[in-house]
Amino acid sequence: MTLHAGLASGRWFTLPLADQLANAGADVGRAIQAKGAGDDVRFASALDRSLELLDLTMADPRWVGPRLREIARVREVVCDFLVGDNVYGSTPESLDGYFMAFAFASRRDR
Repeated sequence: MTLHAGLASGRWFTLPLADQLANAGADVGRAIQAKGAGDDVRFASALDRSLELLDLTMADPRWVGPRLREIARVREVVCDFLVGDNVYGSTPESLDGYFMAFAFASRRDR
């Protein structure tokens, strides 16, 4: 099931990388907040949306080599933190800081 049908149909691949990761990061932030609040329904929904956006970003043919590896790694870290054993030692603040840099870059480029 595609949660972001409009984006998956091609519009996502026209966005700059900063916009893509800023949008994915917003849903990661929502998942973190919902998990902290114990809201399993909101958590699952936000997690699904964030992973779909990260998967769409990884599918973007513009991102190859080191960029693609970084996107794949951030997806791995997000999953590790939200549903795994947090072997990377991530915190809500570290994930927020990572994605916030893309949000700032996205705003700056407008």
